[in-house]
Amino acid sequence: MDSQNSQTLNFPTTSRAHLRPLGVSIDDSLFTETKNTQKRKLSQKRKTLLSGSFSIGGHLSPWPRYISDQTILHNRKPCSDDYRKRAGSLQQPLGTTKPRYLEQLENYLRKELLLLDLSTDSAQELRLQPYREIFEFFIEDFKTYKPLLSSIKNAYEVMLAHQREKIRALEPLKAKLITVNENCNERILAMRAEERDEISTLKKEKMNLLKLIDKKNEEKISLQTEVTKLRKNLAEEYLHYLSERDARKILIADLNELRYQREDMSLAQSPGVWGEDPVKLTVALKMARQDLTRTQMELNTMKANFGDVVPRRDFEMQEKTLKELQEQLESLRDDYEEVRKEHEMLLQLHMSTLKERDQFYSELQEIQRTSTPRPDWSKCEDVVAGGRDRWHMLAEGKNSDQLVDVLLEEIGEGLLREKDFFPGLGYGESIPPFLRFDGTVENKKPTKKEVVKLLKDAWKERITEEQKEKFPDFFFSFLERHFGPGDAMAWAYTIFEYIKLFHTNEVMSQFYAVLMGKRKESVYIKQKETIAQLLKEMTNVDSQNEGLLTMEQLSAVLKSTFPLKKDERIQELMEAGGWHPSSSNADLLNYRMLFMEDEEGQSVPFVQKLWEQYMVEKDEYLNELKQELGLELDSNEEVTLPKVREALMNIDPSLDKQTLNHYLRQAFQLPMTEMPEEGEEREEGTVTQLQTALEQLQMSDIRRMGPREQEPAS
Repeated sequence: MDSQNSQTLNFPTTSRAHLRPLGVSIDDSLFTETKNTQKRKLSQKRKTLLSGSFSIGGHLSPWPRYISDQTILHNRKPCSDDYRKRAGSLQQPLGTTKPRYLEQLENYLRKELLLLDLSTDSAQELRLQPYREIFEFFIEDFKTYKPLLSSIKNAYEVMLAHQREKIRALEPLKAKLITVNENCNERILAMRAEERDEISTLKKEKMNLLKLIDKKNEEKISLQTEVTKLRKNLAEEYLHYLSERDARKILIADLNELRYQREDMSLAQSPGVWGEDPVKLTVALKMARQDLTRTQMELNTMKANFGDVVPRRDFEMQEKTLKELQEQLESLRDDYEEVRKEHEMLLQLHMSTLKERDQFYSELQEIQRTSTPRPDWSKCEDVVAGGRDRWHMLAEGKNSDQLVDVLLEEIGEGLLREKDFFPGLGYGESIPPFLRFDGTVENKKPTKKEVVKLLKDAWKERITEEQKEKFPDFFFSFLERHFGPGDAMAWAYTIFEYIKLFHTNEVMSQFYAVLMGKRKESVYIKQKETIAQLLKEMTNVDSQNEGLLTMEQLSAVLKSTFPLKKDERIQELMEAGGWHPSSSNADLLNYRMLFMEDEEGQSVPFVQKLWEQYMVEKDEYLNELKQELGLELDSNEEVTLPKVREALMNIDPSLDKQTLNHYLRQAFQLPMTEMPEEGEEREEGTVTQLQTALEQLQMSDIRRMGPREQEPAS
């Protein structure tokens, strides 16, 4: 063993400068030829390796040394405690040296890697070549593992060839990307240069405009200064001309006075004057002096008395200003009085609001103290079939009471699904005819959609049958025709349980009400006729047959079809149809969508609002009838047929005779042959309780035929 360790393993160091990398530009024939050449060189290196006396057959040193040739590998779990103990015991003597064969292979690999030129593009291919040769040595030396190692090598070679093919295929794309990148860079640089020129041009234009603005501002300031100076000069000139005008008037007055004096002097020097008596002149002079003294005294008195007096013009101007100020004062006083009253009203409203707030707060506290907490409906998401999405769809737009109905329907539907049979109800008189059966009947377990479709088919057949038999009998006959006499009873029980459970489904709830006698079938038929008539009116307005109407056209159709509806209810129908306050009269609406139904027979909000308004209008009509009769609903007082006839004509004067008789027959439950004519003696003998009459009318299809006439003012 020591002699073997002292030997050196000399690998042939063949230069790889002549080897071409296995790149993407080599075709298959050249690649095969290169591979054969590499195999021949590898065989030569293999012979050189064997000449170094380091072969597997007895010359390789055992490593690690402590492992004996008789070591048997047992089948152990790698993560078990026993495996860890054995691994620990085997890892203790790690002080052994590597095999000489391994050291020589590592030295050979290190030398080959140092000889490589890694600056070229094919550096990775050249770097892979020494590792490939070392792996070939292992394959040739370890004969036992040669098939497995060869398979591994071939798999990696196939993968490398596949990767080379991909690289070869992507080379044109890379060149194209480089070209596109260069073109884009050139375009970007060109655009930047153009933008730079435009920006510089805009900056220059901006600076010129700023200079122009500054220049205009300076001109404006100078012009304002000049205007101010001119105004000042104009005022000075005006004052100067005023003073000149006054001086001119004074001069004219002085000239006139001098002229008058000269004339007086000329008269005094006339020959006739020189002959007057000097005594008279002295007396006249004395009298003139007295007049002058008196005049001066009067002048002084007037100055003393009227020194503080203003001119009439100024007085009138001040008086006018005073009057205007007094009027403004009165107006402000009136405004103040109105504001004060509004303030007092707001204070009263504020106090009443505070009282209401305190009252509501106390009521809220009382409700919070006494009422039960609001249920967390989100808990139903995991219980209802379909999960959160279906529960949100079912609960949309519903209050707590309606959500309870929905939850009960879901629970009831699950219980119905679990039942395989229904117990028969027997043959009692209180049992409906279509449910009279003893024993058990099969639960057919249909879907909701199937039940709704079946009920719609029953309604279609009922309308065409012209109501020749009672509705329960017709229903059972319908089931016998569709499912045969054997399954008719089972389907009757199944459908009855479904329509009794689903109160929120329109088709089922209305069918159940008619089937149990809680509503006359004429109500359903008349409602369908009304909807069909409304759709027909909309279609007639749609001259282009596009299925679109404007909001203005929709409002006109609703008002013409329902002339007795108030504007508020027409507004509600339009809102249910898609109108909102921001809509204009020109907005288009697909009116056919207003009459669509889903798979379970649920109609859109527009048709639902029509039904709600019909029920509300019927209640209002019956309340007016009750008030007209002047009796309490809870009382057991009886009403006669003439009294009900008179009350109906009072609240609805537009009732024709046929409709009036129909309402009376429904109220008193009289067949057409037994209905007494108006004025007959047996009219007074036809009586019924008020509550019974109102209940019968509530079940029937009644509606107002015209507006109620206003009573004349007393």
